[in-house]
Amino acid sequence: MNEALLRSLTPSVLAILVRRGADFAAAEDAVQDALVEAVRVWPTDPPRDAKGWLVTVAWRRFLDATRADAARRRREDLVDEEPAPGPAPAVDDTLQLYFLCAHPSLTPSSAVALTLRAVGGLTTRQIAQAYLVPEATMAQRISRAKRTVSGVRFDQPGDVATVLRVLYLVFNEGYSGDVDLAAEAIRLTRQLAAAIDHPEVAGLLALMLLHHARRAARTAPDGSLVPLAEQDRGRWDTESIAEGVEILQAALARDRLGEFQAQAAIAALHADAPTAEETDWVQIVEWYDELARLTDSPVVRLNRAVAVGEADGPRAGLTALAALDDSLPRHAAVAAYLHERDGDLATAAQLYAEAAQKAPNLAERDHLTRQAARLNARRCR
Repeated sequence: MNEALLRSLTPSVLAILVRRGADFAAAEDAVQDALVEAVRVWPTDPPRDAKGWLVTVAWRRFLDATRADAARRRREDLVDEEPAPGPAPAVDDTLQLYFLCAHPSLTPSSAVALTLRAVGGLTTRQIAQAYLVPEATMAQRISRAKRTVSGVRFDQPGDVATVLRVLYLVFNEGYSGDVDLAAEAIRLTRQLAAAIDHPEVAGLLALMLLHHARRAARTAPDGSLVPLAEQDRGRWDTESIAEGVEILQAALARDRLGEFQAQAAIAALHADAPTAEETDWVQIVEWYDELARLTDSPVVRLNRAVAVGEADGPRAGLTALAALDDSLPRHAAVAAYLHERDGDLATAAQLYAEAAQKAPNLAERDHLTRQAARLNARRCR
């Protein structure tokens, strides 16, 4: 069973059902039922036209659910519009569906959560982690969002800023390796950049390209994480870096700075350094100052503390870190790194171990566990 194929077809099938009159929540349920049926049937009886098969089955599931709901019997006449089996139109509705989920009737946070769940294929747990909220809270938020957009017209415009936020989070989830969505996020952001002349759209595309360029060097052959300072820069994709820098420079020249442009500028400074030791950390701190001004994000300030530690020494980094809530994700990992650079190996080892227990994925947990073991071994010599 090709799960990647099913995931790639889901947005188009969902969009077709919505265009044919299904409300969003009912359409999503029907598509999920069709996917389950595909997992059951396709291994022994694969269809010649996968998308057409999914549209037909999902539409029938929607009609069955509609008939079963006495309050929605007015939809009975939709049975005459059932699409005939056969090839479905080769139209990519994914970006349009992103805009539907980013409908103005939703708050930005609810719109992002709904899109990540319905279109991006992320689980409620993954979305909750991205938003730093309990899974139950996120489940309620997604349910409310589904109810809100039920019956919304497909062609009503959504919010570009919200769509950018969704694409950014989908890319980050894909880049983490938990769900491979990074390439799809880049593809959709390219589409958006071609359709909308906006510096922040360009900034997001530049950011994605610059980060994605380093992907091959982020893991060792055994799957373990390789920190940025230790990566083989010869494995970085220089064409993607050059494209990202060119797009970023054009965006910055318009003098309408936004958070994605600022993040891309930081990524470009890392990409421009021939070695880790030659990284321009002073300029990176300046960009983090701009980013903190734009977002007031505690995560940005956490990353800034690392940059300060590199530019002005670990004590300065620890001072910057002391102003932040120690419950922030990866706070313990940052503290461990700065304490190690300051020579306090015992504290660093303890903090690495604590960070490993809170790690959001297995690869990061294993990396932090190895860091703790390395320092403990050094202390025992």
